[in-house]
Amino acid sequence: MANQSIEIISKVLEQSAKLVEEQVDAHLSKLNELDEDDLERLKERRLEALKKAQKQKQEWLSKGHGEYREIPSEKDFFSEVKDSKNVVCHFYRNSTFRCKILDKHLAILAKKHVETKFIKLNAEKAPFLSERLRIKVIPTLALLIDGKTKDYVVGFTDLGNTDEFSTEMLEWRLGCADVINYSGNLMEPPTVTQRSGTKFTKVEKKTIRGRGYDSDSDSGDD
Repeated sequence: MANQSIEIISKVLEQSAKLVEEQVDAHLSKLNELDEDDLERLKERRLEALKKAQKQKQEWLSKGHGEYREIPSEKDFFSEVKDSKNVVCHFYRNSTFRCKILDKHLAILAKKHVETKFIKLNAEKAPFLSERLRIKVIPTLALLIDGKTKDYVVGFTDLGNTDEFSTEMLEWRLGCADVINYSGNLMEPPTVTQRSGTKFTKVEKKTIRGRGYDSDSDSGDD
């Protein structure tokens, strides 16, 4: 029985290898058929795409992307959000230690994901906005797309319920909300093994609007 299973697996692997080899040969054959004009057109298209990407990056940088910034008031929030398609806004409080943990990770991600604007706002200086967005737990990240709040990251629940979550874990969570261009696997978080005593809450991609939050351990001053 075991020998039969091994033989079946070997045949499957052999067939898979043959299929890959045929696909590679077909691709190489197409490349060999290209004349100089075809290659020149491919080169021009590639160059045009690079120029377009560079222009887009410069536009983002001119709007304050590429760095993690604090905005002075809730009045500035509306102009910042209106100016960019993707925005991550950290509602923080100086006395809350966990906000400083988020600051560290957000500063890294702001440089990596230039397509998204990363800002922070002192919740105590933004009573109207905090009420409107129902910010009840500090820290809270409001994730906005096209000027509308699509999702929230409230406390550290979605990040493994630990202060020691990785930047990659936060990056994955933002990717689940489509607020950044995430190239990894959205079906599973980047850290497969969690420390003992921590619990991971799986996040489904969905729209959350006007959601209220009860205070938990994340809302107290650390």
